[in-house]
Amino acid sequence: MQTVMIVGAGKGGTAILKIIKETAVLDVKAVVDIDPDAAGLQLAKESGIPVGLEWRRFMDQNIDIIIEVTGNEKVFIDIREARGKNTVLIPGSVAFLIAKLLEEKEDLISKFRNETYKHDLIFNSTDDGMIVINKLNEITVFNRSAERMTGVKRKDALGKKINEVITDSMLPRVMETRRFEANQEMTLANGLKIITTRIPMLGENNELMGAFAVFKDITEVVSLAEEITNLKEIQTMLQAIIQSSDEAISVVDENGKGILINPAYSRLTGLEEEKVIGKPATADISEGESVHMKVLKTRRAMRGVAMRVGPKRKDVVVNVAPVIVDGKLKGSVGVIHDVSEIQSLNRELSRARQIIRTLEAKYSFEDIIGTSEEMTIAIEQARLGAKTPATVLLRGESGTGKELFAHAIHNASDRKYNKFIRVNCAALSESLLESELFGYEEGAFSGAKRGGKRGLFEEADKGSIFLDEIGELTANTQAKLLRVLQEHEITRVGGTKPISIDVRVIAATNVNLEKGIASGTFREDLYYRLNRMPIHIPSLRRRKGDIPLLCSRLIQKINQEYGRNVEGATNQAVKKLMAYDWPGNVRELDNILGRAIIFMNYNETKIEERHIPDLIDANNPSASIEPSEEALDKTLTQLVEQYEAKMIRQTLQKLDGNKTKAAKSLGLSVRNLYYKLEKYNIAKDSMQ
Repeated sequence: MQTVMIVGAGKGGTAILKIIKETAVLDVKAVVDIDPDAAGLQLAKESGIPVGLEWRRFMDQNIDIIIEVTGNEKVFIDIREARGKNTVLIPGSVAFLIAKLLEEKEDLISKFRNETYKHDLIFNSTDDGMIVINKLNEITVFNRSAERMTGVKRKDALGKKINEVITDSMLPRVMETRRFEANQEMTLANGLKIITTRIPMLGENNELMGAFAVFKDITEVVSLAEEITNLKEIQTMLQAIIQSSDEAISVVDENGKGILINPAYSRLTGLEEEKVIGKPATADISEGESVHMKVLKTRRAMRGVAMRVGPKRKDVVVNVAPVIVDGKLKGSVGVIHDVSEIQSLNRELSRARQIIRTLEAKYSFEDIIGTSEEMTIAIEQARLGAKTPATVLLRGESGTGKELFAHAIHNASDRKYNKFIRVNCAALSESLLESELFGYEEGAFSGAKRGGKRGLFEEADKGSIFLDEIGELTANTQAKLLRVLQEHEITRVGGTKPISIDVRVIAATNVNLEKGIASGTFREDLYYRLNRMPIHIPSLRRRKGDIPLLCSRLIQKINQEYGRNVEGATNQAVKKLMAYDWPGNVRELDNILGRAIIFMNYNETKIEERHIPDLIDANNPSASIEPSEEALDKTLTQLVEQYEAKMIRQTLQKLDGNKTKAAKSLGLSVRNLYYKLEKYNIAKDSMQ
């Protein structure tokens, strides 16, 4: 670097010193001025440059350039004469001009570097690859995206022939043809698919300067396009399936707004798209709660939910499932089944069954629910009775299932392929009951059919007849029934000719026939005929352990009757049921469960404790009877019965409720003990 001395540190000298310092192209060896307070001297001192008042003492330091800015011509002449032959003397005006040019040069260089940096930043920040070659096919620009796509480092590419880096490059062809090539597909050596645009670079005078290529990686785009094509095909296929399905389908988004229905849905509900699409999921419901909203809330599928939809209030069953993609809830899909036609067919089937069931028994021993000791004994006795032709007398409270036993006995006998006739003796008047049981001859009474009519005993020939509420028969009818049991023949009302029949009689009563005999309302001889094989059916309060099984079976039956989908009862609900003594027995339990199911919501699947009404315990027997003044007002028979009941209770309590041991201890048969338990209304709970 050349050395310089500035003579004159005034305004001009100071400006030149600043310019030289900023451009850093000359090494200032000294600054001289006759004024020790000159501004230039102070600036030089701050910069560590030697200063002085006399320029001559610095002449021996091999100064290359002396800039004279004093403005004193004599000083200029003296320096010119004193300088060495290799020292250049520059007047101040010329020096300022040179310094200014140097400053502008540095400024231009700085601007050029800044622009170059900007261009490099742009080139390297874009996702597009960029390559520039000169007219010798040498690479002059190779950005980072080009590095990434080609796998070639920039430092290894710059200066090399384009075909050495990209073998199949068409940039040389573009220079030859001088033609623009846009959006050309190409596959690089590494298998990457690109789309490139090639541009020849021409000067102002149309001279060839090189070529420029911009290219983009389209591997992912091609893959995405293929996926989109596949998705569109799948979407088209799914829409075709949904639209052609005979099942009514509705789809809602994650907010419960309708987004798709098919023609089958419109046919079923009577609702067109404008009434459903974009509307809440409740728009189609006329009765029931929205299953779509329930599924969106719980993210769990629901099946078999009954409700009514549309303005026509169609009875339907709905299955709805959530749509979850990558763990995110996107909506739900519902399939709606029309059950109104099925319900109509079920009603017709029920009517047909009712007609058939008047002629046959519909229950078997498998339909009798119970595992308690009392129920097991009753079932075993009934099975035994079914294998014999003997008359069976079913005894028990109302609602215990006496008719169920009658059906089972008939179906387990060798008469099961013949008729099973049921008669409620308490439901008919004496005259009507007699003509129904035994038939009548023509002209027997006013309004009698021409040719007469066969009675129910004749209809049941070779089969069984079930006489319910046998204790309600009048004395005259009892006499005729006794003849049937003794002689196996009947005589029609108004007739004289006996008709032989082969009928198995199954009778049932919930009254104390023994009391009827004592009071004279029931024939003793008929009692012995009927009581040949008595079967005692225990009340529900004596077999509370059977309540869970009974609940399960009864709920199934009620579901079929009401078209519901209740799965069962909760443990708390069952406990509440078992805490009650059920004076109405199984019939009352059926009533309570049916009432609970009626008032349940359609989306509830379990009977809970709150669904069951409050049950008042009607059975609260005394554990013992103490003698009192009231005994003076009772008959001997009443006092004996009172004492007998007390002894039975005490014995059962002593033997922990074991009835077999209790009967033996009391000198009674087990059957007779059961009768007395029923007679004195000794509940199972009092034996514990």
